[in-house]
Amino acid sequence: MPNAAHATIFGRVTIVESGGLITHLFFACDHPPDAPDRAGTPLLRRAFRQLEAYLNGKLEDFDLPLGPQGTDFQSRVWKVLRSIPYGHTLSYKEVACRLGNPGAARAVGMANNRNPIPIFIPCHRVIGADGSLVGYGSGIDIKARLLEIERAGALRHTGRCARA
Repeated sequence: MPNAAHATIFGRVTIVESGGLITHLFFACDHPPDAPDRAGTPLLRRAFRQLEAYLNGKLEDFDLPLGPQGTDFQSRVWKVLRSIPYGHTLSYKEVACRLGNPGAARAVGMANNRNPIPIFIPCHRVIGADGSLVGYGSGIDIKARLLEIERAGALRHTGRCARA
């Protein structure tokens, strides 16, 4: 599977492609695959351009073909995550309610933890019921910074506060 790595504000990030779909995004702490292709494929170069624009607060929505592999439940959770608007958050329970199963908040948390394409599938937009930042596989610091980037971008674009 082709993959490429680039330096970002979070350190080295590796993105993996398979069959014309983005399948994984790894932060350095996530033990990315070895031997990235420095040049990358056209899709990987496009993914990194969009990631960089997003991290600079210049892009709100990604336009990339994604191919995460997971269970039916995980796929349904990831679909809900992709519907959370830029600069906004939902609690784990709110995601579970959108799935029609209010008691599945813990299962939503596990599906978030299994998300193979963080940022592109914005699991960082899911927070605790009390508004706390909990449960980000690559570290709460990265989750907090991603939400800061989005809130600042939402303020710039709308001239008003983004709702939490």
